[in-house]
Amino acid sequence: MIDSHEPKPARYTCYRARGPIRVDGRLDEPDWRNAPKSTRFVDIVTGDPAWFDTRVALLWDDQALYFGFWAEEPNVQATFTERDSKIWFDNDLELFIAARDAYYEFEINAFNTIYEVFWIWKDVLKPGGPYPAAEWNPARRRVMTIAGIGGHIHPRGERSGFLDWDFPGLEHAVHVDGTVNDPSVADRGWTAEIALPWEGFRLLADGRPLPPNNGDVWRIDCSRFQSVDRGGKPFPPGAGAGWTWNRHGHYDSHIPEVFPYVTFSMEFPAG
Repeated sequence: MIDSHEPKPARYTCYRARGPIRVDGRLDEPDWRNAPKSTRFVDIVTGDPAWFDTRVALLWDDQALYFGFWAEEPNVQATFTERDSKIWFDNDLELFIAARDAYYEFEINAFNTIYEVFWIWKDVLKPGGPYPAAEWNPARRRVMTIAGIGGHIHPRGERSGFLDWDFPGLEHAVHVDGTVNDPSVADRGWTAEIALPWEGFRLLADGRPLPPNNGDVWRIDCSRFQSVDRGGKPFPPGAGAGWTWNRHGHYDSHIPEVFPYVTFSMEFPAG
């Protein structure tokens, strides 16, 4: 019997881009106009619609996997300008890509400042495991450890987040339709564009081909977190709104089991 209270992962078909993708944050190429957008993001806990329309689309070619985000926001705000700052304390957009024993996290704000982490479950961080101890020794790297987020503890327990790992060849850009940090001007929102070259997926592939074959399925999630309320006022410390592609059931974006299923297609977007 299926438990209706369990989150139901979304499903998405990622089509192949016809032409080159220019990573400038504007999402104005024909491929982006034709690529299917996700459903509107929902509250990470309840599944209720997000206050502001937020969607994502994915494309791929022989070089990279591409993400395009559309984020409605009447008062675009950002604070952090230094790479690997705690972007989750800003209004941000996020993506997660899961492997069997690890996952990658990326965050970006409206200043185009990013934060990225490579997470490995601690039960495989041992001699003979899939991630060699000589390279992935937490004692020798800049690491944070979590068991869960927002009071939720994942059944698999702790994982180590390697803060000094950078996705090879990563490109990212933001376009703001408005003015950042100026409440006197009504904004429409912002878009973000990210390109992740396939070479950087080798730690996540679990033996799968890169680029993927037609019909291959990966677990990929996208989310948005808001540090301010509907009126643009900051939430109290420790509070905030979290919106995801599909409901997680907890205020925790680090649950790979509920990430959407993304199927890669050799076909081009219709249009």
